[in-house]
Amino acid sequence: MNTLEELNIKGFIDEPIDPTLDLFAEISRLKKEKNAVILAHYYQEPDIQDIADFIGDSLGLSQQAAKTDADVIVFAGVHFMAETAKILSPSKRVLLPDLKAGCSLSDSCPPKLFAKFKEKYPDHLVITYVNCTAELKAMSDIVCTSSNAVQIVESLPKDQKIIFGPDKNLGAWVAKKTGRDLVLWNGACMVHEIFSQQRILKLKNRHPEAKFIAHPECEEAILKMADFIGSTTGLLKYTINNPSKEFIVATESGIIHQMEKANPDKIFIPAPPDNSCACNDCPHMKRNTLEKLYLCIKNDLPEVTVPADIIKRAQLPIERMLEISAKLGL
Repeated sequence: MNTLEELNIKGFIDEPIDPTLDLFAEISRLKKEKNAVILAHYYQEPDIQDIADFIGDSLGLSQQAAKTDADVIVFAGVHFMAETAKILSPSKRVLLPDLKAGCSLSDSCPPKLFAKFKEKYPDHLVITYVNCTAELKAMSDIVCTSSNAVQIVESLPKDQKIIFGPDKNLGAWVAKKTGRDLVLWNGACMVHEIFSQQRILKLKNRHPEAKFIAHPECEEAILKMADFIGSTTGLLKYTINNPSKEFIVATESGIIHQMEKANPDKIFIPAPPDNSCACNDCPHMKRNTLEKLYLCIKNDLPEVTVPADIIKRAQLPIERMLEISAKLGL
């Protein structure tokens, strides 16, 4: 079986690694040799965050992908993020350690069904959350992230009719914040939908001084309890700037690594989900490992490609997002 066949089945390069190898040193060496940059999302495992050239949320990662002068972008994140990097830097090679690192939210909005949904509202402008496929972005007028969704909606005329997808929870929060009547696609993120209101209340009772902070992809009942709602970067900044010493965090637990690094004297408690394993890790984000990252850079595979016509159509809505964000200083 050749490498490409294996990739289609497994999604990643699977070959033995010398256990004595210093993977941090090897990855650093390969980066220089290949003029590669590693972009990592906050939800990646701590080792990957520590070796990355840039760590951020979807907006920050998109901005970095658009301006990097590297020849190769190694995206430690999920598939739609690597696609976005390819759309913004079509001449560069974009690698993803595991092609099967998908996204439950992106999967909840198949492009063919969304196209039919869009046809029902011909006079509506389409804003899509960046957590979607390249094909869906190509059907959009503007792309947004949780860092800039409110500001992007507010930048449009008040009488502008808007479809917002694919995240219904983020969309409902944006509608509430802006006072706009948005037509929402019924999609959601599996991680942000499993937080248990009852268990969080018990946790808040045990930690009365703790601030409860949440990502806007969470359900409304969870957001109503929050002291602060924001993107992953927004949550991180809040923990740095707020004098509280304890925080209960309702988002994917990977962000806690950066919170602890920035605030060594503070305590961070992952908000409990409504499941028996008491874990709130994204199984897709956690498919990437340091070993897969090393093999990915070493072999220049797996590579993420996007058809040229999709790149052309998807560039404009993403560039609009970046332009609006730049004007607003985001």
